[in-house]
Amino acid sequence: MFVRSLSLAIALLAAASAAALGQTRDGAIATPVLRANVTVSGDLVRIGDVIDNAGPAAGIAIYRAPDLGTTGTLPVDRVLTALRAHQVIGVDTRDLREISVTRLARTLEGKDIELAVARALERRNGLGDAANLGLTFDRDAGDVRLDAANSGALHPASVRYDARNGRFDVTLEISNDGGAAPVKLRFAGTVIETVEAAVLARGVERNEVLKASDVVIERRPKAEVGNDAARRDRAVGMQARRQLRAGQAVRLADLAKPDLVQRDQSVTLTYQAAGLYLTIRGKALESGTEGDVVNVLNLQSKRTISGVVTGRGQVSITVATPRLPDTSDATSAIDAAPVAVAAANANTPVSPKAE
Repeated sequence: MFVRSLSLAIALLAAASAAALGQTRDGAIATPVLRANVTVSGDLVRIGDVIDNAGPAAGIAIYRAPDLGTTGTLPVDRVLTALRAHQVIGVDTRDLREISVTRLARTLEGKDIELAVARALERRNGLGDAANLGLTFDRDAGDVRLDAANSGALHPASVRYDARNGRFDVTLEISNDGGAAPVKLRFAGTVIETVEAAVLARGVERNEVLKASDVVIERRPKAEVGNDAARRDRAVGMQARRQLRAGQAVRLADLAKPDLVQRDQSVTLTYQAAGLYLTIRGKALESGTEGDVVNVLNLQSKRTISGVVTGRGQVSITVATPRLPDTSDATSAIDAAPVAVAAANANTPVSPKAE
């Protein structure tokens, strides 16, 4: 009886040792092997994470994981102590002194968060496209790290916007692959709508023509610029209607076509008529741009005439061609005359012939 009990105890001890040492493969016990590099996705490090062939003990948590997206190290002797506390023995350390533990994470970049908030506010209460919205957050909307299981897209769960003061309050939601509750991120701040505007790099005097180096492109609040902000390609080559200061956003109302003829400027007068082309010098009595009608003094005849500005220092005078009478109309009139006379004679009493 004693021998039989001893045999049973030895068998139970062997089974317990096998469970503690690892799992069996084809009836042979697989030795637990320590891993040099460990990657975890949750906030706990388990025995199955740090060794191969952990067996039934694989799911036991032994350490807190590092912060999201960071890597930490564990001395091997501390790992072995933690394993022995759970009856995991006989681990092959492969002569390692420490192991590296990295916690996976999903990083949301600040620019992606800002874009998601802008899209949530897009066309809300009079706002324009998301690309034209400038956001200022109450707290820095820098990169945000989430558990790797939160792989869903950013969706607005709650959006509030007050057009009176430009304040917004947006909550974004990110779903979880593991079935856990979605993560919610809340952001508040102010928003303004901006537009691309041509801005002066220097002060410009009245009637001065803008050069390419005078104009740069900047984003400015739409409320500051208005609805007639000039594009750079529309501003360059145009003439300032008034004095403009450096840093000022240029409006279409500030610009005009450049004067091609200046007052008191010597100009070339061109007379055009059928079969006639004549040029003569003149003096402009007023300024004008292309297409304007200006008065010019004919220096030869000393007479003031009007012409159309056609180019720089060029004024065209078009002489009206006399209109010849239509011969068909004249012929009809002539042919109709006798009839009219005859009709008149038919209605007039005939005087007796004088004798």
